[in-house]
Amino acid sequence: MSVVLREDRDGLAILTLNRPDKLNSLTVGMFEELRKHVLALYKDDSIGCVVLRGAGRCFSAGHDLADIAEGEAVPSRGWHSETLRLMERLPKPVIAAVHGHCYTGALEVALAADFIIAAESAKFGDTHAKWALTPIWGMSQRLPRRVGIATAKRLMFTAEMFGAAEALRIGLAELVVPDAEFDAAIDGIARQILANSPFSHAANKRLLEATDARDMDSGLQWEILNNEGVGPDMQARIGAFMGKGRS
Repeated sequence: MSVVLREDRDGLAILTLNRPDKLNSLTVGMFEELRKHVLALYKDDSIGCVVLRGAGRCFSAGHDLADIAEGEAVPSRGWHSETLRLMERLPKPVIAAVHGHCYTGALEVALAADFIIAAESAKFGDTHAKWALTPIWGMSQRLPRRVGIATAKRLMFTAEMFGAAEALRIGLAELVVPDAEFDAAIDGIARQILANSPFSHAANKRLLEATDARDMDSGLQWEILNNEGVGPDMQARIGAFMGKGRS
């Protein structure tokens, strides 16, 4: 059975971590399948948005501790981090849809998405320090960029668990919705994204990536000098809008 499922719905690809009996705890095998799906999505122009979520009771309880204890056969040094970087750099929006547990390695995975939508049941935490581990999938880089360095230090030092409301307050999650409305909220935001230009999405992701943490003046200069212009769908989109205005 596949441990990462892909389902396509009218331009939306849904990737589902699929070890519900193990709370979707992350293994090398899961990363191998996730990587294959991500690489396939680079070549698939029919997909304009990606949602990453978990099957069953939660998004993921994190890195499989049994695998860590036994010693994992990782293809190369930094391979997990490289896989998440490939997902992060997809030229289309990626949403992490989090319900239930999202701890440590699972949080590193979610942070590699463009943003997080959380169900009210979502629980987050970084427990590296609890197990005498250090991050190697990106926590030390992405968490402070998302929530600020002082908050990242507090969460990493205390290993505290916190809920969806706190995730929203500190800027980790962009939206919190009741669990009963979770699927509809995910689909609604994905459809809003899909209604807009895939050219703009790809160009904006590259622009934001290139200028993140730059000083304002150099960022503005980069935007001017490296602007990617207009997309092939510009005339059609403006024409359709103008046509509606005249009707």
